[in-house]
Amino acid sequence: MSIALPPVAPRRSLVVRRSTHSPALTLVGALVLVILLTIAPWIVPAQFATTLTNFFILVIMATMWNLLAGYAGMVSIGQQAFVGLGAYATLYFALKGVNPFVTIPLSALVCAILAVPITYLLFRLRGGYFSIATWVVSDTALLIIGTIALLGGGTGRSVPGLQNLSPSETAHFSYLATWFVALIVVTGTYILLRSRMGLVLASIRDNEVAARSAGVNVRAARRTIFIVAAAGCGAAGAVLAISQPFVQPSNEFNLQWAAEMLFVSMIGGLGTIEGPIIGSIIFFALQQTLQQQGVWYLIIVGALAVAIALWLPRGLWGAFRARFHTELLPVGHWVDQLGDDD
Repeated sequence: MSIALPPVAPRRSLVVRRSTHSPALTLVGALVLVILLTIAPWIVPAQFATTLTNFFILVIMATMWNLLAGYAGMVSIGQQAFVGLGAYATLYFALKGVNPFVTIPLSALVCAILAVPITYLLFRLRGGYFSIATWVVSDTALLIIGTIALLGGGTGRSVPGLQNLSPSETAHFSYLATWFVALIVVTGTYILLRSRMGLVLASIRDNEVAARSAGVNVRAARRTIFIVAAAGCGAAGAVLAISQPFVQPSNEFNLQWAAEMLFVSMIGGLGTIEGPIIGSIIFFALQQTLQQQGVWYLIIVGALAVAIALWLPRGLWGAFRARFHTELLPVGHWVDQLGDDD
C-alpha cells in the first residue's frame, strides 16, 4: 500500500537588497539631471533661473529640517536662526575682503561651531518645549545681530564684493553656487543616511528606548545631526545673502523660512530624501500659479497641508513608496523571497 505524500513546497531564500531597480539607471538619470541643471542659466529665461535659485535654497533648508525632524525626531521651528547667522557670516567675511562665494563654506563652518554650545541648552528639553526653545534661540540671534552696527544694525547692509560683476554674471554665479550647495547637501545627506549613522537614526526614530538599550548613544547622534543641519542651513543663508545681496534681520531670520521648511517636508514626505524635493516642486508650482490670487493662495496652500496631514500622513512620496515599493534614493533595505527557479 502506497501512502500519498503532500507536495513539497519549493524552497525559498531571502534576498536583501538596497533598491528594487537597477542602481545604474538611477546613476545615469542623476548624471543627466546634474548636467542639465548646471547649464540651465544659459538655456532658460533669466526669470526661470531666478526661480530655480530660490527653489534650491528651499531644498537645502527643507532637506536639513527633514534630517532633524524626519530622521532624528527633533522638530525645530527655529532653524531660521542658522539661515540668518549664515547670511550674516557671509556679510561679515565679505566686509573683511573675502570673496562672497568663498565665504559659503566658512559661513557653514561658523554655524556648525555655534550649534555646539546651543545643543547643550536645547537638549535639556524635549518635545514641544524643545521646539519653542529653538524659536527663542532664533529670536535671540535676531536681537543680537540687530545691535551690531558693523553689520547694519536693524536696517541691514549690502554684501560687498559683487559690484565688479555684471547683473547677468551675478545671476549666473549665484545660481551655480546655490545649485552646487544643494547638490552637495542632498548627496551628503544620502551618504550619511546610508552609513552607520543612518542605521542609528532609524533605530532612534522607530524606538528610542530600544535603541538606548542596544547601546546607541542617542544624545551624541542627535547632537551630530543638529550640527550638520545647522551647517546646511548656514550654507543656505550664505547663498541667500549672495542671491539677494541686501542682508537684513527681518528677512534672514524670518519665521516664514521655518514654515516653508515644515510645509514642503510634510507634503513631500517626512523621513525620505525625495520628500523635501517633491514638496518644494509642489510649493513653487503653487506659488507661481496662484501668486496673483491674493488670499486664495494662502487658503489653497493651507487646505493642501491639512488634506495631506489627514489622509496622507506619510506625505505624497511616502504614500507612493508604500504603494509601489519604489525609491529613487534608497537608504534602507528591501527583503524579497526568491524560489529555486529565480
